[in-house]
Amino acid sequence: MAKKRKKSENSISENRKARFDFAILKSFEAGISLLGWETKSIRQNNAQLAESYVLLKGGEAWLIGCYVDPLKNSILDMEPTRSRKLLLNKKELTEIIKSTAQKGNTCIPTKLYWKNGLIKCEIALAIGKKTQDKRNTIKSRDWERQKAKELRDRNKY
Repeated sequence: MAKKRKKSENSISENRKARFDFAILKSFEAGISLLGWETKSIRQNNAQLAESYVLLKGGEAWLIGCYVDPLKNSILDMEPTRSRKLLLNKKELTEIIKSTAQKGNTCIPTKLYWKNGLIKCEIALAIGKKTQDKRNTIKSRDWERQKAKELRDRNKY
């Protein structure tokens, strides 16, 4: 039986596949422009970053494809995957725009979390990994797992 991963108190959602598919260069903390029902739903841990990405247009950053589960028993028209504006300073925005203009660089959301009662999104500048890099990641992860198991077995006796 697989162990259940512990979530830290302030973590809402994490994009673990992004760390496998991309090599992270630099991270930024961004606020998110949310509606009231989205905040309530996120408080209940009903948000997913799995297939989301960051789109830069018109000098602004937008979070596209982030799924926030609609509230039940509501009469409002709720769109779960609407585009949400990311709140960054101009200095950070220009750095991200310059970096993504280079070939192979992209901007991806990696984590949603709480900070002082506000919902923040960690976005990262990243470069896509090639298939060989992914194989090396899997190989090193398996080796670390095997090494930890051997150390545990050795320490039992």
